[in-house]
Amino acid sequence: MAIERPGRPEDLPAAELLWARWALAAVMEATAEAETLGVHRTGIWIDAAGLHLDDCGCTWWTLAPRGQGRYVLYGEDESSGVKWHAPAIDMLAQAPDWLPFERLRDLMEGMELGCVYWYENGSWARAPYPDRLRDDGLDCGMSRFAVREQALDLLGLPRRTAEELLAAAEAGRLTAAAVEAAVEAASLDAGEEQPAEDRRAVLRALERSGLTARAQAGARRS
Repeated sequence: MAIERPGRPEDLPAAELLWARWALAAVMEATAEAETLGVHRTGIWIDAAGLHLDDCGCTWWTLAPRGQGRYVLYGEDESSGVKWHAPAIDMLAQAPDWLPFERLRDLMEGMELGCVYWYENGSWARAPYPDRLRDDGLDCGMSRFAVREQALDLLGLPRRTAEELLAAAEAGRLTAAAVEAAVEAASLDAGEEQPAEDRRAVLRALERSGLTARAQAGARRS
């Protein structure tokens, strides 16, 4: 799915698909050392606040669930012209009352925010943009997850394995055994054995992701 510049809500896949692709990349990238880095962490990861992407330079993003099928996506890519636009663009115009306004306003006041999208009732939305805005950064930030081929490339696995894992993640039926087998095979291909503490970090990330059949069943019961 291609993303226009500036992004349009309909350019994004359903939030559940975006979550699955992003979360699987976070699971595959998890290490024990990265878990200890706190605010200094970079790459792709998952924590109690949601999913994160930070390349320590050009782009950073967060996708956070807000309950009842709601999600908020926010962040910045250096390509965004939103925060520099004159007259100013209110990124929270027409936003629903369930967004994390304190966090978002802090980022806006610090000139750290490039755009905000929200998802509810199966659809994405954002604030209106002026016609002459050229880019809000969504393409450079989110194409790696919105375009399925790019999401597969992020996994760093043989294509067939990547396809199988991503299909399972998107369907909510990923298993720990499948993830562990893929990680072990990737480690062996690289000529090294994955440390036990990193295997545990991968499983912790998988548990947080909600991509397993057990997690999906639990969500349906709750």
